[in-house]
Amino acid sequence: MTRDQLPIGFGLAAITALGWIFLVRDMDSGTICMLMMSPSSHRWSMAEFGAVFGMWSIMMVAMMIPSASPMILLFATVNRRRQMRGTLFVPTAIFVAGYLVVWTAFSLLATLVQGFLQWAELVTSSMVSASPVLTGVLLILCGLFQWTPLKRRCLEGCSTPLAFMTTHWREGKSGAFTMGLHHGALCVGCCWALMGLLFVAGVMNLWWIGLLSLVVLAEKLAPRVLSKPLGPLLVAGGIWFLI
Repeated sequence: MTRDQLPIGFGLAAITALGWIFLVRDMDSGTICMLMMSPSSHRWSMAEFGAVFGMWSIMMVAMMIPSASPMILLFATVNRRRQMRGTLFVPTAIFVAGYLVVWTAFSLLATLVQGFLQWAELVTSSMVSASPVLTGVLLILCGLFQWTPLKRRCLEGCSTPLAFMTTHWREGKSGAFTMGLHHGALCVGCCWALMGLLFVAGVMNLWWIGLLSLVVLAEKLAPRVLSKPLGPLLVAGGIWFLI
């Protein structure tokens, strides 16, 4: 990490740490804890919906910022070098904001899905799958997705920072925000099925969240080593639950 990248790196580490601190603390207090003690078919109030949406949004920050760090750091480096050649400087935060907007939209969708699953009593009040069929389907769906062209294209796009910067660079603040949106869309396209596995062992299971975070990070660092081999393992696990 270069001297120019150090402040950005520390900032990303701080954001990630704050996200994890929130998740740990919210396991023991607040609206989420009250929801976990309610019947699974309990209908959410607006405050409860907002709390779950906030939980998902912060959880996505804690899970995805580490895997996006190489792209964010490269953006900061390229931007700084362009500034030295006389190009208008654009804060890296704008790129990060575009990236997080996409994951915030995904968090809204995940909140709606969670609400439906709880209403249908397919997940428990502690946000764990209550149905072996649901668990099996989620695992098989995720495993099969690992082999799709969409997964491959999205993974290539978000695991090759230099290629992304070369082909998707946009000038100015609006350009940086658009780049963040594009990179966020690639990451959602790559990881949405893995995020669905949060319902398998519990949306608030910190060990499970941590494991999936490591899988996402490892997949982006070594896509050829992990991505396709992970597919058959997930499918086999899903079949086991269905049987």
